Amino acid sequence: MSDPQFLHFDLKLIEPSFGSELTDLVIELDYLRRKPLGGSTHPKVFFQLKHIFHTLESIGSARIEGNNTTIAEYIETKLTETKKVAPGIKEIQNIEKAMAFIEDNVKDHPINRAFVSEMHKMIVDGLLPPPEGEGDHSPGEYRKSNLKINKSSHKPPEFFKVDDYMSELLDFVNTSDGPKYDLLKAAIAHHRFVWIHPFGNGNGRTVRLFTYAMLVKTGFNINVGRIINPTAVFCSNRNDYYNYLSKADKGTDTGILEWSEYVLKGLKEEIEKIDKLSDYGFLRKEILLPTISHSLERKYITDIEAKILRKVIDKQVVQAADLKEFFEGKLSAEVSRQIKKLIDKKMIVPEIEGTRKYILRFDNNYLLRGVIKTLGEKGFLPVKDEV
Repeated sequence: MSDPQFLHFDLKLIEPSFGSELTDLVIELDYLRRKPLGGSTHPKVFFQLKHIFHTLESIGSARIEGNNTTIAEYIETKLTETKKVAPGIKEIQNIEKAMAFIEDNVKDHPINRAFVSEMHKMIVDGLLPPPEGEGDHSPGEYRKSNLKINKSSHKPPEFFKVDDYMSELLDFVNTSDGPKYDLLKAAIAHHRFVWIHPFGNGNGRTVRLFTYAMLVKTGFNINVGRIINPTAVFCSNRNDYYNYLSKADKGTDTGILEWSEYVLKGLKEEIEKIDKLSDYGFLRKEILLPTISHSLERKYITDIEAKILRKVIDKQVVQAADLKEFFEGKLSAEVSRQIKKLIDKKMIVPEIEGTRKYILRFDNNYLLRGVIKTLGEKGFLPVKDEV
């Protein structure tokens, strides 16, 4: 097989035909973007879920690049203190930190060279460069040599053209073409970033964060009860991801539009699925109550803890008076002691610091494994592990 040749084509906004499925997807996603999220799930409960999905997104992004750390292995690192972290774990931790960086900064800063450079530095931080690891010889800097992409028929541009191509891409991203083009631009920009392959290593992980940043910037407001998981689109079937990227590599309008349709269709399905979790009736019945049953079966929690936690789940917010039925004949001080025990075990948390109203907390040793297992059984995990 002959070596791939570099094929230049112009970066441009390609308009789908009005009757196409892609146009329908753009309209439907624009509706989801603007739809007020009047979810019934308590914001603090939803925030815990969001944090879990950040973790899953990070595992998924690393998985695409061949990281074989299982969900269970990574979750254990969150539940136990450890000084020495394996490179596979560190790689996922880096992605989580970069997602937090995006959420904290992308609304107030343009997605420019400095922003992309910072994401890349965070991605490769503390990792050995290839062939030993998943780091980079020059974190945050564009590559200074030509490279080949494994198992790809695409040859990225020569290193001295990277700066110009990236400047063009970042101008494209930051030019306002009207809200109706935002999602299409996010899909086209994802492909173009991979096509340029601007860094020596870590391009895949960085481009998926780049896409996350674009979606947050264009109004998928993740601070009011919305979770977006773009990597789930790509990691559910890696072969599809690479096949559609290859179609776009040809530079034809058809190839770019097929790639865009693949991205936006996956994104719509993912958003609609995860938006269900903002409906507390669904979350309570399908995720939280089964989690308590799972944790009780595994003896992570006691019978009395299970009863109290079910009560907390039913009411969302409880106070001491709601729990007295479980401590008949006991003094109020004993109820308070039991509540303190649950707080110390991180099973409940004050709704507002300093108050005596409490909500469920599940990012702890006793419940987190059960939440992950239940989310998996209900089809919410972007990555699946063979058990």
